[in-house]
Amino acid sequence: MCGRFVSSSPPAQIASFFGASFEGDALAPSYNVAPTNDVYAVVAPPDDGRILRAFHWGLVPVWAKDDKIGSKMINARAETLAEKPSFKGLLKNRRCIIPMDGFYEWQAPAPGAPLGPTGKPAKQPMYIHRADGRPLAVAGLWTAWRDKAGPADAPWLHSCTVITTAANATMAPVHDRMPALLGEDAWHEWLNPADQDLAALSSLLVPAAEGLLVMHAVSNQVNFVRNKGAELIAAADIC
Repeated sequence: MCGRFVSSSPPAQIASFFGASFEGDALAPSYNVAPTNDVYAVVAPPDDGRILRAFHWGLVPVWAKDDKIGSKMINARAETLAEKPSFKGLLKNRRCIIPMDGFYEWQAPAPGAPLGPTGKPAKQPMYIHRADGRPLAVAGLWTAWRDKAGPADAPWLHSCTVITTAANATMAPVHDRMPALLGEDAWHEWLNPADQDLAALSSLLVPAAEGLLVMHAVSNQVNFVRNKGAELIAAADIC
């Protein structure tokens, strides 16, 4: 899964990287983006070019009674998108790219590892990012929801989910899943709302090429969502 990531770049810089314009208010830089936080995503409305906007992280389907379900829909498995009713329609016409500077994953402890405060061996947080320092272009889906119990003019909640796929060899020692990363040559096809070939779109959601990503251990301070500073991605000494 993908449950925490880094989004520290200013929106103008992100928009420029993806050839998009920016709409809305800037989000505060965060080195520990967590589910239900607002995040940036690139969308491509018909005849409107690419646009960078803020979305609620945690998909809230149009049929949801309230927005609480979003905390359970932060990820969507690439292998079953075209089968599940919650995602099939969105795969067809509501795709997005979620920019990340990097993401975190927790590595299971080795046999015999020392016990942590809970009485169990503690997992080691790892920070994963591109070796060349460029942003990650993560495939996602988005939708818009409005509380049917609210007033007719209640605002729409725009939300998104991160698509995950099988881990590549780099990620496999840490976790069996990873975000589905899109190469620049796939951005147009993924964002183009006129492209609705589900099989072709699904074929883009594959493990990242070897050598694209690097990782290092970081402090367990990233475990606490209140911590948001740049020190979270600093390499930690591992005994």
